[in-house]
Amino acid sequence: MSKRDYYEVLGVQKGAGKDEIKKAYRKLAMKYHPDRNDGEDAKAKFQEISEAAEVLLDDGKKQRYDQFGHAGVDGQAGGFGGGGFSGDFGDLGDIFGDIFGDMMGGGRGRRRQRSRGRPGNDLQMAINVTFEEAAFGAEKTIKINKLAKCGTCDGSGGKDGAKPVSCDMCHGAGEVRRQQGFFTVASTCPKCNGSGQTISDPCGTCHGEGRARKESELSVKIPAGIDEGQRLKLSGEGDAGAQGGPDGDLYVVIQIEEHEIFERDGFDVHCTVPVSFSQAALGAEIEVPTLDGKVLVNIPTGTQSGRKMRLKGKGIQRLGGYGGNGDCILHIHVETPTKLSSEQKELFQKLAEIEHENCNPMSRGFFDKVKDLFQ
Repeated sequence: MSKRDYYEVLGVQKGAGKDEIKKAYRKLAMKYHPDRNDGEDAKAKFQEISEAAEVLLDDGKKQRYDQFGHAGVDGQAGGFGGGGFSGDFGDLGDIFGDIFGDMMGGGRGRRRQRSRGRPGNDLQMAINVTFEEAAFGAEKTIKINKLAKCGTCDGSGGKDGAKPVSCDMCHGAGEVRRQQGFFTVASTCPKCNGSGQTISDPCGTCHGEGRARKESELSVKIPAGIDEGQRLKLSGEGDAGAQGGPDGDLYVVIQIEEHEIFERDGFDVHCTVPVSFSQAALGAEIEVPTLDGKVLVNIPTGTQSGRKMRLKGKGIQRLGGYGGNGDCILHIHVETPTKLSSEQKELFQKLAEIEHENCNPMSRGFFDKVKDLFQ
């Protein structure tokens, strides 16, 4: 059964920051913790959200997960069981302290922090690579059209160096409050979009946004062993943030072109090799292609069509170089000649006259079964 996406498990958007991930995990952990819930369903849910949080709160694991999905972190998340963790708790330790404190009626006070800037959008684009580039790695240049910091106002949004002023609607708070019965409801200020500031004299290029659309050229390193559909994350290469907010990220989706000879299955490479009747019957030494170049292979006497031969380590390098290479698997195809010379016809006719059952064990077995079936 395939795992759910970790961001989906925690109910946050891809690229969410640590504070948002911690908040989402804390809420779900309070809800599904085994000390509050009986039954296997709650325990399984708690293990799932804890595994997701452990990966996404670890910078190294999160980077590998964003690039390669579950394949990049399989076997690296701490073990879960009985409501606890194995390994280094990291950020989860602080969250657990809060959870257990709240369960006991305590809990530590938190100071809410709000960023005035708006983060830039994450972007995604596809890139075509050849079979060999995916196998051995490469460096590609791509062009991306995105929102970048305005060159006219240097991102300030103001004309001729004009500075932002405090928003007169929210008075710099970035949010407006209204009374509803006994409750006060806060919402993002519609005038300044939560920044707390407005531009009285906006830049003529970006119209006060601080960002303008621009085509950028980037260099992308394709790691050896990457597969179809996997993504590479280029941090900070998405749309620029507004009002000092962080830049978004760019996700590059890999599309691999088909190869004339090879087919890929994970890190193994498959290749169909044609051999003649005489080579299959008598055995032969033939030259076959691999990703590393041509190699000599011995075809055993009496080789049947469809036989597979495995060349160890002649496949694709595993991501990161750990675990070595996959294998090259040869599929032997015994060719039937379609155009015969008179000499060949004579030889085949002579062969047909002297053929007997011992030469063709598969035929002998097949026809024995046919006889038994119709007796």
